[in-house]
Amino acid sequence: MKSAPLKVRIAAKIAELWLRSLRIKLHTPRNFKPGVLGLWHQDVLASVAAFRDRNVHILVSESGDGAFLAQTAENLGFRVTRGSDTHGSSNVRHILKSLLQGKFAGMALDGPRGPAKRAKPGSLWLSQSSSRPLWHILPRYGAHIRLKTWDKMVLPLPLSSIDIKIKYFCEDKKI
Repeated sequence: MKSAPLKVRIAAKIAELWLRSLRIKLHTPRNFKPGVLGLWHQDVLASVAAFRDRNVHILVSESGDGAFLAQTAENLGFRVTRGSDTHGSSNVRHILKSLLQGKFAGMALDGPRGPAKRAKPGSLWLSQSSSRPLWHILPRYGAHIRLKTWDKMVLPLPLSSIDIKIKYFCEDKKI
């Protein structure tokens, strides 16, 4: 990824320290193995904090907000591909390669613009194309703030606790 502007790099470093301060407890099923980590857009910060330093390959929007998230995620040990599942299927194919190599991949189920909590086809396509499971990340927050954005983004407060349950995302859900 090309170098982000200085103000983005500084903001991302602050965000990295904040996300590293969170106390995450993961609850995974017994059969948890590499696959697609699907999350609702509102839970992106908790998800990035939970899977830091695990070399997860994620898809991040090419928007200005995406530049901040991409830099923060790279600081936290993620492999980042910029793009979306609707604008640039070649970007999703980069994620597919990582899955086929036995790594985890992650993306927002409801995409970069929503509607919120309505899954789009990209994550399911990745799961089916790679024959890897699609896992649903379900955080339960301690102290947090909910923004008045399209996705009702959750900002966990520094040093707060988050319990994250990982469940298999059923293919029979409407996509």
